Amino acid sequence: MMTQKAKRLGFRVIVLDPYPGAPAGQLADSQIVGDYHDGARLREIVERCDLTTYDLEGIDAHTLGILEKEGHLIRPGAALLALIQDKYAQRNHLARHGIPQPEFRAIEGEASAEAFHDFGYPLVQKLRKGGYDGRGVAVLRGPEDLTKRLPGECYVERCVDIDKELAVIVARSVTGDMKCYALVEMVFDPRANLLEMLLAPARVDPATAQRAEEISMATVESLGGVGVFGVELFLSTNGEILVNEVAPRPHNSGHYTYEACVTSQFEQHIRAVAGLPLGSVEQMRPAAMINLLGHDEGGAGPPKIDGFAEALAIPGVIIHVYGKAETRPFRKMGHVTVLGEDLDEARAKALAVKDKLRIHAGGLR
Repeated sequence: MMTQKAKRLGFRVIVLDPYPGAPAGQLADSQIVGDYHDGARLREIVERCDLTTYDLEGIDAHTLGILEKEGHLIRPGAALLALIQDKYAQRNHLARHGIPQPEFRAIEGEASAEAFHDFGYPLVQKLRKGGYDGRGVAVLRGPEDLTKRLPGECYVERCVDIDKELAVIVARSVTGDMKCYALVEMVFDPRANLLEMLLAPARVDPATAQRAEEISMATVESLGGVGVFGVELFLSTNGEILVNEVAPRPHNSGHYTYEACVTSQFEQHIRAVAGLPLGSVEQMRPAAMINLLGHDEGGAGPPKIDGFAEALAIPGVIIHVYGKAETRPFRKMGHVTVLGEDLDEARAKALAVKDKLRIHAGGLR
């Protein structure tokens, strides 16, 4: 989606992706096939581009830092990426800047029953590095859940009594100009801890929305980066707003902006990193969004979509199929944005789409 918007603005685009014919590679001027931790391939793409950006965190930040020191332009910068990659370092950074967040503590060495007991249950164990799309996180309600604990360098957080999970997309330009999109509400699939449905704007009172947006702006300002940032938040049952984590890129919680806002998060990111003025963040219509995930009972293989025509027949439904060659259980294969006259209408139509669409293995190669 960033590639689409960059091309519309007149940029030439080179994509690095490990899969030949990757979704962005299908639209870009060229694709380099290589792993995100392959130093040679990273050097190749950076040296071929006037400006390099990214849309995921799992990249070799060390190599990007070397390339930056050689004078190459990378936004957001490599140091910021390295900070975000280490969730415990991210927590410490936010704490130093007074950003409200759950209580947390480092775990020295291998996670032990004693360390968990000392911190107190219920708790959330998070791996410091490598967690993504629900992986690297374990919720332990008590000692009986110790079999769920994760191996590796980690820390623990206080388990928050959550009323709603929220998010704000914030853009920051090279001049420090900042804009944020309206607060959105996220509902997660508990089986895989993946975003299942998003409602924009969130169903909260104006004071809560304003506070959440202020905290998100302060979070991004503390990082000092350039680009679009997804700030995930908890609204606790006692009304506290706490930062969960930050993504230094266009975020799943902002996909709805492609149709619902004057400037999508994808174009906004290109504008920001390229030194262009930020666009309007005005939302034109209430919207809901659902992710299209590989069916949990299917295997891996070429994707087949059931219910496609029936879903498209619903007014206000826009389906995005990413063009991934293989589906597997819970893999993100696309998303659907639904526009409505009000949020209730958008939500109802999104639920109808969710009932109709099913992606599973069984398509043609």
